[in-house]
Amino acid sequence: MAEDKVVLVGVDGSPESLEAVDWAVDRAACSGWRVHILCAYSLPSFTTASLDGGYAALDDSAVRSGAEAVVNEAVARAQGRGVTVTSSLETGDPAGVLVDLSEDASLAVVGTRGGGGFADRLLGTVSSALPAHSHCPAVVVPRHTEGSAFTPVRRIVVGVDGSDSARKALRWAVREAEAWGAELTAIAAVPMASGAGALAWLPAAVDREQVLTDVRSGLDRAIAEATEGHPDVVVRRHALDGNAAELMSEFSTAVDLVVVGSRGRGGFSGLLLGSVSQGVLSHASCPVMVVPARTREEDVRVGRTQTTPWSRA
Repeated sequence: MAEDKVVLVGVDGSPESLEAVDWAVDRAACSGWRVHILCAYSLPSFTTASLDGGYAALDDSAVRSGAEAVVNEAVARAQGRGVTVTSSLETGDPAGVLVDLSEDASLAVVGTRGGGGFADRLLGTVSSALPAHSHCPAVVVPRHTEGSAFTPVRRIVVGVDGSDSARKALRWAVREAEAWGAELTAIAAVPMASGAGALAWLPAAVDREQVLTDVRSGLDRAIAEATEGHPDVVVRRHALDGNAAELMSEFSTAVDLVVVGSRGRGGFSGLLLGSVSQGVLSHASCPVMVVPARTREEDVRVGRTQTTPWSRA
């Protein structure tokens, strides 16, 4: 049910986190989902020396007031755009709070390269921790600087290497393409070039074109499986010789969303998507969605009674 779907977005007052709010609201509008805006804060683990040699306690009410101002600004930005918006303040480490709450969200969204926002909270830390540990797909939105906006999403590229993680990423990319009405391209990268590439040890006698042909066959099978039940989604596909992280980062300059798995081993290219996702997150020019190996919708939850901030709102 659409009313059960929540896009969780973390804010800290930085321009990057407000870009994340914009993306989250537009994504929620595509499917009739709700948006929950959250600011998590904690007091620093140090005290401040006063002039008389004693220690001045940091006023928790001042910190909370700052967090409230951050949430109010984000809520004002999100309202009036056709989606239900709720919000909350939570105490604790922002990355830890977002990871915990991601267990009951359908999507989690944060900005990246934050800084200068509330309490000098660096979103850079959160934007690396959340994709690595989130229970639902996590989207990291870079700061928009020039050219067209990140939404609406019209072009999506997904990295596929044959691993279970990549297959889940492909399935989620198909859903995103369907929700946005976007074009989807699946990329399988095989680093066979001479040098330090993962397959550079292949003997010269090996037909490298045949390797790419085999990869294409595996990619075709994965796409056929992922698009079952989604007849309107057409997936372009390419098997390319090159470094996956570099290729995906290159594609990020020409598309609106990059989708990768959080980790993966084996499959027809033998790549490690963990390193790929980290590389793409570091260099992508557009939002990046990292799909965990196990997502909320695939979990079997018996007797789960956790109360979430959006259920209390």
